[in-house]
Amino acid sequence: MYSQTKIAIPIFQQKKENVITVAKDCIKKGADVLEFRIDALNNPNFKDIKEIIEEINFPMIATNRITSEGGSFKGSEEERIDILLKCAPLVDYVDIELQSDEKYIKQIHDTGVNTIISYHDFNKTPDLDEIMYIVEKEQKLGDIAKVAFMPENLDDTLKILAILSHCENTIAISMGDLGSYTRVMASKFDSPITFAAGTDVTAPGQIDIETMKSLLNMDLDFIE
Repeated sequence: MYSQTKIAIPIFQQKKENVITVAKDCIKKGADVLEFRIDALNNPNFKDIKEIIEEINFPMIATNRITSEGGSFKGSEEERIDILLKCAPLVDYVDIELQSDEKYIKQIHDTGVNTIISYHDFNKTPDLDEIMYIVEKEQKLGDIAKVAFMPENLDDTLKILAILSHCENTIAISMGDLGSYTRVMASKFDSPITFAAGTDVTAPGQIDIETMKSLLNMDLDFIE
């Protein structure tokens, strides 16, 4: 039985032509969705971004990540959001962080694009109750909730599996080598999307696309 969980591959490149080259390679390798990390571009402007999206012509998540959650965008918050709003009619999903001003989240959601409301912590994993609170808040604001945390031990990774088992339309990731298995197990809980690496690794513990596809399509019923 083949997994219904889509594999997204992030593209984190500074130059327009490199984004397109890497995207085409990721598509050949079997990506279901591409995550276009707009914040990686040198001097991102909408004209170039629009041309990139139209040239690639493939299901895409537009992400313009803030620095506090691992992003590289150097402009103002208003400029960051403006780019995402302009991208909304051109892409399948827009990822915007939970800590963004709610008025900006609402503006993007009101465009009709599928919104991924995300929260990342590269240092720790909170208590399960706190993670649940974050996910529930994200679900109220958008279409898909996303949380990604760094585990300190195996118990932290099990919190992520608990979230996946109880929350619909949720992407939940335990980062690093310790948590990498949660990216594969996401498919057992019908998570809409999991992330793998193509050319660019944008978070600790990402598994390469070829390995991820093989693992997702294995018969894992023995785990139940």
